[in-house]
Amino acid sequence: QVQLVESGGGSVQAGGSLRLSCAASGYGYSSYCMAWFRQAPGKEREGVATIDVDGTTNYRDSVKGRFTISRDNAKNTLYLQMNSLKPEDTAMYYCAANPWCADFGYWGQGTQVTVSS
Repeated sequence: QVQLVESGGGSVQAGGSLRLSCAASGYGYSSYCMAWFRQAPGKEREGVATIDVDGTTNYRDSVKGRFTISRDNAKNTLYLQMNSLKPEDTAMYYCAANPWCADFGYWGQGTQVTVSS
């Protein structure tokens, strides 16, 4: 079992930056694939980035070059560095965990990111 708690959301102007954190507790964090998802009002949840146990990362096209996912296994923490933010990045951001990089079974409660133009 893994428990996840996100933090670091907020309101920024377009072009600004935020760093989200996800603190994990419970057994097995370092052996789990971790991910960030987001959901904007009226839209479906979408994957933003994943990072596997070997450090392999994947990003959705719209955030490539602007967002960076990373993990610190010693601190049981997942990060999402978000630069050059755009209004369309506005959403609730969730971290997720799973033994493999699909069908994520463990979720945090979310942290809100709002980008104004």
